[in-house]
Amino acid sequence: MSPSNIPPLTYKVVAECSVTKARAGLMSLRHSDVNTPVFMPVGTQGTMKGLLPDQLIELNCQILLGNTYHLGLRPGIETLRKAGGLHKFMGWPRAILTDSGGFQMVSLLQLAEIDEKGVNFRSPFDNSECMLTPEHSIQIQNAIGADIMMQLDDVVKTTTTGPRVEEAMERTIRWVDRCIKAHDRDDDQSLFPIVQGGLDIPLRHRCVSALMERQVRGFAVGGLSGGESKHDFWRMVHVCTDRLPRDKPRYLMGVGFAADLVVCVALGIDMFDCVFPTRTARFGCALVDSGQLNLKQQKYKNDMEVIDKDCDCSTCKRYSRSYLHHIATNECVSSSLLSIHNVAYQLRLMRTMQEAIQRDEFPQFVKDFMARHFQTEPIPEWIREALAAVKIELPKDDATDATKEAKKRTTTS
Repeated sequence: MSPSNIPPLTYKVVAECSVTKARAGLMSLRHSDVNTPVFMPVGTQGTMKGLLPDQLIELNCQILLGNTYHLGLRPGIETLRKAGGLHKFMGWPRAILTDSGGFQMVSLLQLAEIDEKGVNFRSPFDNSECMLTPEHSIQIQNAIGADIMMQLDDVVKTTTTGPRVEEAMERTIRWVDRCIKAHDRDDDQSLFPIVQGGLDIPLRHRCVSALMERQVRGFAVGGLSGGESKHDFWRMVHVCTDRLPRDKPRYLMGVGFAADLVVCVALGIDMFDCVFPTRTARFGCALVDSGQLNLKQQKYKNDMEVIDKDCDCSTCKRYSRSYLHHIATNECVSSSLLSIHNVAYQLRLMRTMQEAIQRDEFPQFVKDFMARHFQTEPIPEWIREALAAVKIELPKDDATDATKEAKKRTTTS
């Protein structure tokens, strides 16, 4: 069977948790297979800040994210086409997912005007105007050659209420049809619609139902992780995954904190992205199960331990906390060394969850993780509520006792 006869995206559920909605899957794309649940590092401009493609391959990164709005401005469609797409342009042989540019409606709101036609942006580089329509967004993404593309959606700030939320949700549905019609590389690239509806459960239900009528290979959940309360956040994820189809991947946009990843996998999400691991590296912070190590702090000056003795990334193999403290935020290489570790941490966390789901031990993994992650503070109530909704009851004991139990189990395993 030739590649042209094989869909550009196939998804298979490999294992399901017998308690929660968590599942492990295999997503096969043109450029690589992707094991889910998966975290996608963000290379907005076609590059990871602080990491080379070869370093990402060494970390076994299977898919990363680029941004349509920024790549459409620089280097632009013609350069991307001449290069043969973003994979060749940036020297990345594995899968790429592209955001549609819709998020910039919020992040660059002062530069944008939105109407039914699309979004009229003023370039932050030269103040020139650019109309990003659903059709133009797809044109850029076709030139990029991303394995997975996002529809252009009408995005509003998550705390917005009133008629504007419904208007944005309905427009998002209308725009997905324009995106599907404009997409001319369906044999190579898959288009995901985006579930909108703000914090309104009936609107989310209506949007999911409408999008499921379209012939698509996966779904994204958008409009979250933008300032809403965590109590609202998890409920919106929960209501969406309750209705989205079992046999297609589910992508939650813009989520990357470790505890959030664990909770949302339990709620049935398969794919995540966030700039957090590399951004926090630039501030001298390293990710560990207990949260973050702020290596700028003086207490690490003479700490000759590595960031994490259980991490096998090149940073943890070679450099002490003391050395990283010495260069943190002062030397450019510190961002690279900490980005390598932080991305390695996120990817290892996802692999650990995949394995726990396949062994049907995911609920115990969640309990142990939360005990380690919240060693010095109570587990937030929103996390307890979210996990209880999928039948994981966290211990009511204080954090110290829970941590001791988790450490004991880790030692004896």
